[in-house]
Amino acid sequence: MKIVIQKFGGTSVSSLDSRNNIVKKIKEAKGKGKNPVIVVSAMGRKGEPYATDTLIGMLNEYKSAPRNLDLIMVCGEIISSVIIATHIKNEGWDAIPLTGGQAGIITDNHFGNANIKNVDTQVLLNIIKEGKVPVVTGFQGITEHGDFTTLGRGGSDVTASILGEALNADSIEIYTDVDGVMTADPRLVSSAKVLSAIDYNEVFQLAEYGAKVIHPRAIEVSMRCNIPLYIKNTNTDSPGTLITNYNKINLQKTLKYPVVTGIAHIPNRAQIKLKIKNQNIESYFDPLFFTEIANRNISIDLINLFPEEKVFIIDNNDIEKIEELLKENKYEYTIIDNCCKVTAIGNGMRGVPGVMARIISALHREGIQILQTADSHITISCLVNGKDTKTAIKVLHEEFNLG
Repeated sequence: MKIVIQKFGGTSVSSLDSRNNIVKKIKEAKGKGKNPVIVVSAMGRKGEPYATDTLIGMLNEYKSAPRNLDLIMVCGEIISSVIIATHIKNEGWDAIPLTGGQAGIITDNHFGNANIKNVDTQVLLNIIKEGKVPVVTGFQGITEHGDFTTLGRGGSDVTASILGEALNADSIEIYTDVDGVMTADPRLVSSAKVLSAIDYNEVFQLAEYGAKVIHPRAIEVSMRCNIPLYIKNTNTDSPGTLITNYNKINLQKTLKYPVVTGIAHIPNRAQIKLKIKNQNIESYFDPLFFTEIANRNISIDLINLFPEEKVFIIDNNDIEKIEELLKENKYEYTIIDNCCKVTAIGNGMRGVPGVMARIISALHREGIQILQTADSHITISCLVNGKDTKTAIKVLHEEFNLG
């Protein structure tokens, strides 16, 4: 039995034209002898009646328990599943709407960001064997005690990958309003192009470093079960981007694997520099200080520890909280706000000398100050001033011939 998971995002289910395109994608899959399992997000985006953010906003005036918040958040996907299933049926195929729980997704009770414990596929398999199309609510599951749970923002992608793994699907298709994974944000770089193929690790890093491509947890699931993932546009016939194993991509002789595959960025960062007065081993490591940061729910990144100072970055929204802590501990510190973390990503840079030198030289030519750097086997990140964001991304995009 050939199964394909087709996940449609909020913009893909919100209009009649897009719903007609969903039916078209289902028809194409069936024409290839595949059995589609549909996963849907809530309709539209913030401000629209059934979007998740709109539903959350209904409780803004109240202090709501996490369980209750999950219960209202799942409503958006339930509405989508019923409407899409009805639309599919009107176009000639019998379709069955299902909540995540009805589809067999069992989670723990970590409301707001639940972990999936088990997937019972029997209901879904029975529906498929009857020749019907299951339409499953993304982003949600159910506890063993019957409580609705959500999987964290962007969790519909996770639902698609989890069902793909559980059903041993041939492929997973994530439909959105772009033609695929791009080499950079097209709003900032006009020459950004759609990638025909990309490795699991690379797209995971792109997602981690700011590209709004696909939920990182969804990539993890697909990678561990080695199911090909496609990012496609609901409203076009673009082939999209294939996400698969690096070695499989290299076997395609038409593809020359680049040193850098894409440029991602995370704006609204703030760099914190702390001066260390007593340069001894205890103050150098100072683990309790970082524990205090964690206890105040402040996430830190790009951490560099030196005998004379500590340097790290945080979200701009956490500046007030970090300043309170720094003043309590009587640290000498400086803060540079409104920074941007720009990251070059590519499996092709692994073991290749001179990539960092090219990045530094390219930014230097444009007079862009690098405030901090970090690197791994397939990523190099540079912290720059927010005003230099667009130029930095464009320069690196050109340096590695990504357009």
